[in-house]
Amino acid sequence: MASTQGERSHGNSDVLPPTTDKRTVRIPWAPSAAPKIRRALVEDLSGRGVSDDVISEAEIVVSELVANAVRHARPLSDGAIRVHWKVKNNVVEVEVTDGGGETTPRPSPRTTWGPSGRGLRIVRSLAHEWGVVDEGGGHTVWASLGGPSRRRTH
Repeated sequence: MASTQGERSHGNSDVLPPTTDKRTVRIPWAPSAAPKIRRALVEDLSGRGVSDDVISEAEIVVSELVANAVRHARPLSDGAIRVHWKVKNNVVEVEVTDGGGETTPRPSPRTTWGPSGRGLRIVRSLAHEWGVVDEGGGHTVWASLGGPSRRRTH
């Protein structure tokens, strides 16, 4: 993802100016990252007229992905996590890039009864598609949300 000129600083994160459908945020790798990203994502998607259901799903997914990046991976070389999202036809694609961890992110087995370990299973259940890109020294976990309804009506 190419950098855009004209970066604006918002607190401890760099928010690149939006294009017609894309937004990129670099935020310090810290436990406080998830709430900050959630707020930026929800405000941005609300301003674009994305449906409330899709915004809620994107909020949950980005929270899980950022929390996983902070808990299980290293930061990027600048000490940050990169979060990117784009919108097209009420479909939201989110990506979270970190400095990589000991293993490639994957959902925990259903037999995990501990207090954590369900994040990627939640992502998998909400997303139309999701995946992991190993970038040699980092991982990008992405998910596509929204679009035609997957819910059955009775």
